[in-house]
Amino acid sequence: MKSYQQLYITFLTLAFSLLSCNEDKILQETPLDFASPETSFVTIEDFNSSVYALYDNLRVMLSASEHRPLDYLYGTDIGYNGAQQLNERFGSYLATLTPSSEQAEYHWNQYYKIISSANIILERLPESELTDAEKTKIEADARLFRGLSYRNLGYLYGGVPIELEAVSSPKTDYERASREAVYEQAVADLEFAAQNLPSVTEVADGQVCNLAAYHLLAETYVALERWTDAIAAATVVIDDPNTALMTERFGSRQSEPGDVYWDLYRRNNQNRSAGNTEGIWVFQQEIDVPGGAIFSGSRDGAQLERDHAPRPYGFSVKDPSGVTPFLPLGVSYTSGRGIGRLRGTNHLNYGIWQSDWNDMRNSEYNFIRDVAFNNPESEWYGQMISEHIELFRQTNDDTIRSFYPFQSKVFTPGNHPPELFVDPELQTLNASTAGSTYTDQYFIRLAETYLLRAEAHFGNGDAASAAADINVVRARAQAIPVTPTEIDIDYILDERMRELGVEEKRRLTLNRLGLLYDRTNRYCNGNPVAANFGCDVQPYHNLFPIPFSEIESNTGATLEQNPGYTAD
Repeated sequence: MKSYQQLYITFLTLAFSLLSCNEDKILQETPLDFASPETSFVTIEDFNSSVYALYDNLRVMLSASEHRPLDYLYGTDIGYNGAQQLNERFGSYLATLTPSSEQAEYHWNQYYKIISSANIILERLPESELTDAEKTKIEADARLFRGLSYRNLGYLYGGVPIELEAVSSPKTDYERASREAVYEQAVADLEFAAQNLPSVTEVADGQVCNLAAYHLLAETYVALERWTDAIAAATVVIDDPNTALMTERFGSRQSEPGDVYWDLYRRNNQNRSAGNTEGIWVFQQEIDVPGGAIFSGSRDGAQLERDHAPRPYGFSVKDPSGVTPFLPLGVSYTSGRGIGRLRGTNHLNYGIWQSDWNDMRNSEYNFIRDVAFNNPESEWYGQMISEHIELFRQTNDDTIRSFYPFQSKVFTPGNHPPELFVDPELQTLNASTAGSTYTDQYFIRLAETYLLRAEAHFGNGDAASAAADINVVRARAQAIPVTPTEIDIDYILDERMRELGVEEKRRLTLNRLGLLYDRTNRYCNGNPVAANFGCDVQPYHNLFPIPFSEIESNTGATLEQNPGYTAD
């Protein structure tokens, strides 16, 4: 709290130092030559600019760069740090997740930054010149972002301080509310947003609508075990006549070999403007556009391609003529500019498919398990790596980083921005600037809403309805239907993994359920030692530590540390 108030002085937070006591009107002065609450929050354009900043803050923390956004995947049952970096990317929980670690501090500060900005917007609304309708819309926007932030803080840290007012000076007497109270605050904000945001057909691509709020609300109800409320909120999304799972080929590459699941992740296919009725909230990413998050001259934006896609150019194997069969750079149609750091667990790569290997989501288009040699100078050119597989299993790096099964949703095969090509004919990519995922990014997708309602039905003791919802998703994937007797929380988590994979902010789900330790420890692919890819995860890691900097600076009250963590 104190840290974000002191460190994040932006267009919005500049107003803090200028707030003063509400004296008689005759004593009030309106500054005309510098930013102030009176001059910065007046017109609808002022407030829209502030709301756009909330969008950007959330997009940056959840989908920009290869570091903190991927904290939601590394060290979970989805994947681990194949680069064997103990002090980074949850290579070792004991080394990585401490009260002074960047992971603990970053997410705390970023969510409170959003909360702080939302509080300022809400405080200034009554004195603005906005119409009543405009005030309601802006309030709904701000409260959605605030509610989402409190919800995620509750998932990650448990009980945290609740601040609902704009703060004009540093405070040092914060106390933690209970986790339930944090969820209830999120519910209050999200209920208002759900009731007052426009419908999905009335917003531009990337803007929040009432259905996004209802989805977030449903998940928060599940966290509170308010099963019937969760079912009702999810049903609003599912039953909306303007939403539906995509079941037929569509979009920019529908004439090419593939399937409808593959189409969901091709460039320019994520939004309603492209005919996609499944995306509920999509983070917008535009290349070389100010504010678009991705630039061809630098590595920015969502970098799942860089981290999750392997690096076959790293193999040292040569063909019988002594020629390396892979080109020395990443190739667009092979695996892009991957570096093979976020390797999927064996459970993601193999375990969840054992009951139905023919599931569309495991097809050759969507889960890549074999690639062709791409060096035209090699006598193996065009042959598949599987034809010579034993030669490519000489070192740990060969199968941990150079090649392994991966989800094609993280890259754009043959469709990278042309500015990134070193050789357009060979489709080799610039090693310094390529690596982003060059598509808009789903934040909420209707398939997840079905799985969320299934979880609520299961919690409510109705396995038959849970199976029915899951089977809607499985039917699109042409997968074998699940029976009610097969449903438990592990099956639901496995189905989320099949449908969402690295698209999901998995840590939020596992922390919400208190299963981060159980699932990560069960599927960590190794012995529980610090040197083995995060397998030293402990039960207390189901929650992040409260940042030591917050505890230390909060001198007027005690911020209790979560159990298991020691003071740094």
